[in-house]
Amino acid sequence: MATKIILDTDPGIDDVMAILFAEAHAEIDLMAITTVYGNVAIDRATRNALYLKQKYQFSADIAQGAVGPLIKDPVGPTVAVHGESGFGDVAVPEVDGEIDTRPAYQYIIDAVTAQPNEITLVAVGPLTNLALALQAEPNIVNLVKEVVIMGGAFGVNDHRGNVTPYAEANVHDDPHAADLVFSAAWPVVIIGLDVTEQSFFSGEYLDQLRDDAAEVGQFIWDVSRFYLKFYKEKVGLDACHVHDPSAIAYVIKPELFTLSEGPVRVVTQGPAEGMTIQKFDGRQYFHDEWQMHTPQRVGVAVNDVELLEIYRQTIINYGHKMS
Repeated sequence: MATKIILDTDPGIDDVMAILFAEAHAEIDLMAITTVYGNVAIDRATRNALYLKQKYQFSADIAQGAVGPLIKDPVGPTVAVHGESGFGDVAVPEVDGEIDTRPAYQYIIDAVTAQPNEITLVAVGPLTNLALALQAEPNIVNLVKEVVIMGGAFGVNDHRGNVTPYAEANVHDDPHAADLVFSAAWPVVIIGLDVTEQSFFSGEYLDQLRDDAAEVGQFIWDVSRFYLKFYKEKVGLDACHVHDPSAIAYVIKPELFTLSEGPVRVVTQGPAEGMTIQKFDGRQYFHDEWQMHTPQRVGVAVNDVELLEIYRQTIINYGHKMS
């Protein structure tokens, strides 16, 4: 039976790759897309989600979420990585489409209350909407099936940060929200840079996807041009890391990932703001800000070959279905 998910996202380029993956795979029932600021401002995020819904005839609801972080000043859109539109050089026209009247956090609360222990929350942007939902209705920790996060960096495989030496972008955008989400008494799986930077969509891989997956493959190729240019100029790769789609891959096939278990906290201020730290031992300490919190699971290894093949085959099948 397909896993019901609400996908919380700030639709930029790798978000497109993840959204289409979720919509395309038979093991996922994409119930809703809740939008959040991050790669783009909130109005643009919602517009991008509506555009994808209309373009590919999604049945998913769209609910607009937070405009900025809980406490800290906004960092602002990552135009250098995702372009002005969020979709690189691909222009996103104005689209007519209905969005749910509820704010994203309320949509999440209502959905999991109506279907207790059936819905997985998958968040691939800043975690503000999830934190707001927790603050408004703490009991949702008992109603959610699982929470899967693309975010964080724990130093495994030498991956420590991508916007500061020690912070990943989604967590850095709202560290207070991330700390609330990771500390809550619900089951969280964190798919961070430690594993997402172990997988690569190479230029050749994306070219092949364009050739084999009909219009859907062409669209992914089109939006990826800006992204690959950024990676080539700034990182020196003819490839991009598989960030947001890795969270979807976890929902489809968890055994692709090796996980480390232990409570997770987030540094919320200072030069290490946004740093994620997992306590992985059971030792008792005199001073321990982790001890009373729920052990969560963090990705530390991934079968990247199989992940890339699952993504490729899913998009090819979907492209043929939509053509």
